Amino acid sequence: MDKSAVHILCVDDDEIVLRSLSRLLKGQQYHVETFADPLKALERIKQHEFAVIISDMRMPQMDGAELFNQAKKLSPDSQRILVTAFSDIDTTLSAINKGQIHGFIQKPWQNNLLLSTVTDGIEKYQLKKQNQALQQQINAQNIALKELNNSLEQRVEKRTKQIKQVLKQLEVANASEKNEHRSTVELLYNFINANPYLDGSKAENIANTCTQIAKQLQLPKKNIDMAAMAGYLAQIGLLAMDPQLYEHPLHELSEQQRKRYYTHPSTAQLMLMPATHLHDVSDAIYHQYEHYNGNGLPKGLKGNDIPLSAMILALARDYWDAYEQCQQSEEQKHQHALETVTQFSGAYYHPKLVRALTECSIKCIKQQSKGGSMQIISAQQLAVNMVLGHALHSHSGIMLLPKGHLFSAKSIEKLQQLEAKKPSPFRIMIKSS
Repeated sequence: MDKSAVHILCVDDDEIVLRSLSRLLKGQQYHVETFADPLKALERIKQHEFAVIISDMRMPQMDGAELFNQAKKLSPDSQRILVTAFSDIDTTLSAINKGQIHGFIQKPWQNNLLLSTVTDGIEKYQLKKQNQALQQQINAQNIALKELNNSLEQRVEKRTKQIKQVLKQLEVANASEKNEHRSTVELLYNFINANPYLDGSKAENIANTCTQIAKQLQLPKKNIDMAAMAGYLAQIGLLAMDPQLYEHPLHELSEQQRKRYYTHPSTAQLMLMPATHLHDVSDAIYHQYEHYNGNGLPKGLKGNDIPLSAMILALARDYWDAYEQCQQSEEQKHQHALETVTQFSGAYYHPKLVRALTECSIKCIKQQSKGGSMQIISAQQLAVNMVLGHALHSHSGIMLLPKGHLFSAKSIEKLQQLEAKKPSPFRIMIKSS
């Protein structure tokens, strides 16, 4: 803290007291102004904001309680400290109730106690100012995001508003169940899957690979689930951006467009802000372009300073990006993807994560076709307590029911109603008992 930048105002009709206060506080390198006249002190407060205002209680022109009462209207963030020789309860209560003081020191004071009280007041004042600055920054970012959204196609703008509404509704609904994130992620994933320029199946592949890496590392279940959720929502920020930035491969974009594209994790962070229970997921998405060697975005974090979930997401995302770029057979695509990320081990990715991916790569390959012991039926063949083996999607890619859903009479009835409107029955994969 630069003490010379801290301004303190002292008011007392006793010049000896003012000199003592000034000498003590200036000895700590603070900038101090003194006034024997409370009215002149108030005029000065109108001109300049002080971190701390120290005043005596008994003064001829105006008592300390009234001075503080007017000072808090002129400068509400300033910390008000009463220093008085009178310790009767009525005087103190008047200063507390009328002037809303933050500290009380009795004359003759102990220097250490007074300095400690002043230091606490300065810290509280600076915290208020920092909070205000952060709030202004958040407001400015929200305004910038709003201006960006206004320039996008009407479809994208509408979808972004829907996402925010869903988040607010879920935040209220799940206030007492902060650990139940799955429904939030599935709803948001539907927005990605419904976008004609984004590949929902790729998001699912990334999420599955994140899960396999986290399991290979033997992480706690909470971290495994968080890695999967980050994979599903890695592209959520793109929904608030111009589709021209993501309907074409990244290498086809101009330098300016690429810079805009790489801001989508920041946009995602703003979009997910109302869902405080997804803070860790939002953090992973925000840092997904950090590099292990410290040359990444947006903060240039290095090594273990990067959130583990963000490093897992980056590796899984780039694995599937490389997979898409290969035009060979299925097995060769996976081999190419693994070789691509392996060559950047220690540069872009944590070597330990690359080893984990190598060890579990066969699971990533089989993840797309793995069915297990399943039977495929229509909605008309469903029965209560059947378990859904794979997530069920509509013809347009919207997730209707998540994997593991336990069918009830109500969910069967709704699904049968939907199937009646389709030209062909659903193909529902049910776990065999």
